[in-house]
Amino acid sequence: MKFIDTHHDTWHQAVGEDGPMQQPPVRANLLLTLEQWHAVRESWPAGLPTGVIVPNTVDIETVAPDLPRLQLVALQFPKWIDGRAYSQARLLRSRYRFGGEVRATGDVVVDMMPLLARTGFDAVQLRHDQRQSSAERALNFFPGHYQGDLLQPQPAFARDLSADLAAQAARKAQEAEQFVGQGI
Repeated sequence: MKFIDTHHDTWHQAVGEDGPMQQPPVRANLLLTLEQWHAVRESWPAGLPTGVIVPNTVDIETVAPDLPRLQLVALQFPKWIDGRAYSQARLLRSRYRFGGEVRATGDVVVDMMPLLARTGFDAVQLRHDQRQSSAERALNFFPGHYQGDLLQPQPAFARDLSADLAAQAARKAQEAEQFVGQGI
């Protein structure tokens, strides 16, 4: 999972004093609102790295024809309890086979990390009061799941669980080695 530091992000929104610009400048790594994108997509240069912010109230099918031209889709969580963006991410990855970055933005908290990873997000912009180190730990809370997901499509009964357990044991041994000799 990639963690986005807003001060060092390579993607920038096209905003002015009064909010999103009606006619954003043509440049690489621009993160446009859906309205901005719809206004300029016909004249936007092909091959220019472009991203779109999609509210969680929008049917993800509306951006499906444009996905080959996009490198980033930022999905919004207006509140951490509103999970519609999980479904949007899942559809982007499984139905539309979107290979670009799917970023979680808005009210994103540490507790959401395992489900973000399982539904197709590969980048996250945490809420300002959340710590990246806590989010990284949260990604390892659950070593496996019974249900299939984007990371492991097969449910537990259909896969070799002994291989999963061996990989889990190897990860734990590797984590324990980092503290050898430190008295911890």
